[in-house]
Amino acid sequence: MPFHTPTPSRRQLLQRAGLMAATAATAAAIPAWAQPGKAASSRGVVIAQVVDFSQGQQDVSKDFLIGSRAAWQDINLRGGIRGKQVQHLALETDGSPASVHTALDSVKDNPSCIVLSGSVGDPVASQIVALSRQGALGIPHAAPWLQNSSLEIDDKTFPIFAARQEQITYALKSLSSMGLKELGAIYATAQDYAAYHADVARIAVDMQLKLQPFKGTGDLRALGQKLTPSTPAVLLFVGGTPELAEFTQGIEKQARQRYIVALADVNLQTMLQMGAARNTPVIATQPVPLVNASLPVVRNYRETLARLFDEPPTPLSLAGFIAARYTWEVLNEVDGPLSRQSALAAFQRREKFDMGGFSISFNAQRRSGNYVTQSMMTVDGRLIG
Repeated sequence: MPFHTPTPSRRQLLQRAGLMAATAATAAAIPAWAQPGKAASSRGVVIAQVVDFSQGQQDVSKDFLIGSRAAWQDINLRGGIRGKQVQHLALETDGSPASVHTALDSVKDNPSCIVLSGSVGDPVASQIVALSRQGALGIPHAAPWLQNSSLEIDDKTFPIFAARQEQITYALKSLSSMGLKELGAIYATAQDYAAYHADVARIAVDMQLKLQPFKGTGDLRALGQKLTPSTPAVLLFVGGTPELAEFTQGIEKQARQRYIVALADVNLQTMLQMGAARNTPVIATQPVPLVNASLPVVRNYRETLARLFDEPPTPLSLAGFIAARYTWEVLNEVDGPLSRQSALAAFQRREKFDMGGFSISFNAQRRSGNYVTQSMMTVDGRLIG
């Protein structure tokens, strides 16, 4: 019998690609160490992006980072920010507090770095928001991939994407005709449960829904097979794309029809490629327009991605693109020399903004989270939306 070399998993391939990309970006950084508060160098400005390449977040981070890179490369081709070229510095972390602190320390005293933009995924973004609220950063934090609905936002953080609560509310509206009174919550891992259950439980209370949680312990197929007729028909899935594909394979032969609501960290196109079961409808929310929309910002994204990267459009890379474009739009309005202080003042002034059809408008809680769309994977394997 011939020896068979195991094929690397998608996550292994993404992790290798991510490590190479982030290492290259870090190696390309031009040190400009000096005292904080001074204006950016006349040669250009640094925009730092903290990226989580841990196993649980690399699917999200890879696509989001591609979108951001495409935007910044296109921006530089069009003259940069007020004539200054942008050095987009992607800082790799493994998601741990120690690695996040190391990444932030690398830019803390660099005066050319005037903004943190598009931190991703949610665990890392949440850590940076907490540090900013504690006064530990002193730098604007623009357009993080912040899914946590519960975090208090300070006056240096500008989240432009709808969080978990808005996404869940939007998705469940389409199922309201079922007389929804109970919701199951599937957490892909114990870590997902620890990080997100309190937030999901609060949302369920706000929506007057009885919540029945299920915690994954490693075998999501087995978890799916253990569901009983008393399990709610609508299941909220909190986890990544590979885990959801595995879970659907576990519930595919159950007699009762289930509906799965997945959030913005899930890529339905990838799910189909991974052999997800197709007997269960999956609704996935995204806090960005549909990638096939005719909105100007989406058309610009598709054109830029096709020109600069050999990658298919995805909601997550569109989000990364929008994060970078929002950062660029605001920095173009800075009064005087570019610095952290002048950049922060520009972000704090800009309360409402329409970016080619993507609306940004901050509320009293300093969030802009009203824009949600959704796609659906039907039982016959089609993607709608």
